[in-house]
Amino acid sequence: MSKSTYSFKPINLGRWVIWTLFALILIAAPHLFTSSLALTMLSKMGIAIIVCLSYNMLLGQGGMLSFGHAVYSGMGAFGAIHALVKVSDGAWNIPVSLIPFVGGATGLVVAAVLGSVTTKKSGTIFAMITMGIGALVFSMSLMLPEFFGGEGGISGNRVIGEPVMGITFGPQIQVYYLIALYCFVCTVAMFAFTRTPLGRMLNAVRDNPERVEFIGYDTQRVRYIAFMIAGFFAGIGGGLHALNDELVTAEVVGPEYSGLYLLFTFLGGALFFFGPIVGAVLLVFATVLLHEMTKAWLLYLGVIFLMMVMYAPGGVASLILMNLRVASFGFLRKLWTSYLALAGTALVVLLGVSVMVEMVYHIKLNEVLGPLMTYQGVELDTHGVDAWVGSIFITLTGVGLFEVARRKFVAQWSQIQEDIEAEIRRRESL
Repeated sequence: MSKSTYSFKPINLGRWVIWTLFALILIAAPHLFTSSLALTMLSKMGIAIIVCLSYNMLLGQGGMLSFGHAVYSGMGAFGAIHALVKVSDGAWNIPVSLIPFVGGATGLVVAAVLGSVTTKKSGTIFAMITMGIGALVFSMSLMLPEFFGGEGGISGNRVIGEPVMGITFGPQIQVYYLIALYCFVCTVAMFAFTRTPLGRMLNAVRDNPERVEFIGYDTQRVRYIAFMIAGFFAGIGGGLHALNDELVTAEVVGPEYSGLYLLFTFLGGALFFFGPIVGAVLLVFATVLLHEMTKAWLLYLGVIFLMMVMYAPGGVASLILMNLRVASFGFLRKLWTSYLALAGTALVVLLGVSVMVEMVYHIKLNEVLGPLMTYQGVELDTHGVDAWVGSIFITLTGVGLFEVARRKFVAQWSQIQEDIEAEIRRRESL
């Protein structure tokens, strides 16, 4: 008779700490940032985190570059808003808190239908197919006003039914905590997916599809299942968007939203699980604050994306991890002066360039208002020589100082990496 043996994995304390901190941040955030604008931004961040993480299941984990992910979050939003209207009319009896699951189911169904076509190919062909499907669905929004609501969209009312424990979802704080709950649960679920055999196989399909086929797995089926799961979570994000805004228009399935999800998932760091979370936070800051600050926000966004592609293709997450590695060996304190120099000189360059950009935009878009404009509290004459010469001088001075700081930083960074390698070899020899 064989003796049964039992083994237990040790508790991953670090992971429990991280998830606890994440939950505490979601709970405490509206108490730290109490303005109505901050609460709105926090709600949008929670939604964006879910959608960007779902998109990264395709891009980062599966190597599937999609140009139409807004189709699934947008269709989820439309499914949720239609369900909300049905509940308001008394035709359906669904709690408002479960409306996002209707959005998730809608995203899942749409992904199941469209994914059967798109996932038959991979690589560039897959990307082109998703772009075509995205354009097709967006054009359908103009042809099917009964479902998409035409130019005005479809509106709903989330304050329906009897309050449950005083919760009516009228105050924005109640909606935020519902979004935060979905955000936490969906984030945990998507992280758990990366640890499943299917998640590991999806990574293998991304890295070496030929070998996956050789050992007997169907790469198209793996991509298809992952595509449907991503569509489900994207639909939940869309459902939360419908509850948060109480209005869904055709632009939620448009190419602009798809481009933003791609752009900020990449900026956050598609190769790291927490990268899309960083990207989602940046997305809300860009589309809310930066959009309100300047009409040239897309130009600045394009320049930032270009710089990240050239100098930090791993995204913000890779920069964070590289500095954590340096800090773990105790060398980060040697770099803080260089970081201050880089940040200060970069701000000087940004100031000079932004002055020129804003003056050009003023001349082209606000010519009827006259040549005078105000930028950062300073009045500038766009037709005068002083403003242009001054901005050019500031830009060139900043570029020169930045180059000096950059060369010093590169030398310090290289030396620190050598010291780290030497320390690793020393520890291995013990």
